[in-house]
Amino acid sequence: MKSQIAIVCVATLCLWLMLSSCHSRRAEPPSAVNPSSQLLSYGGYPNQVAWGKHLVDISGCSDCHTPKKMTAMGPVPDTTMYLAGHPAVVPPPHINRVELEKNGLMLTNDLSVWVGPWGISYAANLTPDETGLGGWSESQFLTAIRKGKWKGLEQSRDLLPPMSFVAEGMNHGFSDQELKAIFAYLQTIRPVHNLVPAPVPPAGQMNRNP
Repeated sequence: MKSQIAIVCVATLCLWLMLSSCHSRRAEPPSAVNPSSQLLSYGGYPNQVAWGKHLVDISGCSDCHTPKKMTAMGPVPDTTMYLAGHPAVVPPPHINRVELEKNGLMLTNDLSVWVGPWGISYAANLTPDETGLGGWSESQFLTAIRKGKWKGLEQSRDLLPPMSFVAEGMNHGFSDQELKAIFAYLQTIRPVHNLVPAPVPPAGQMNRNP
């Protein structure tokens, strides 16, 4: 008889523990996030900024937006100017622009100045300084890429080559979440005060102006 009572007590205790466990799982805060689903939302990276850095790296943003220093082994990125665009202190190249704009395009040896039929365009400052993206909103960044607009302003001029080509590719190849991750990362890099020169119109057009 005592053994039967003991069995009933143990069974009752087990049932109570099971019910308590189920209740505690149901009481778990609804905001709890499955770590694996969190990783999936950031492309497999632990957070939005890390994902954005990966996207910036594989997209080659630094190829144009980080000026290069010439060495014995050729041009290398100037790490003090990471994504800061064309250095404001460097003057435009001394070239025959009229002849060049008729026949092709040119890229300076620091890879931050492009000259072609559209005139002269300079790689922009992408750092979070006031001379770069410091005053931008996330929606401005998306507008700049999605619509190819300077400073992400609806009524502004179109982006110039080569960024116009890059933005076109990014517009079709990146989701909004990816672009937001890129912007989030750019807001975390070291700000560099560097006011990039304004683009210059084609030489032929300048010669026609009074």
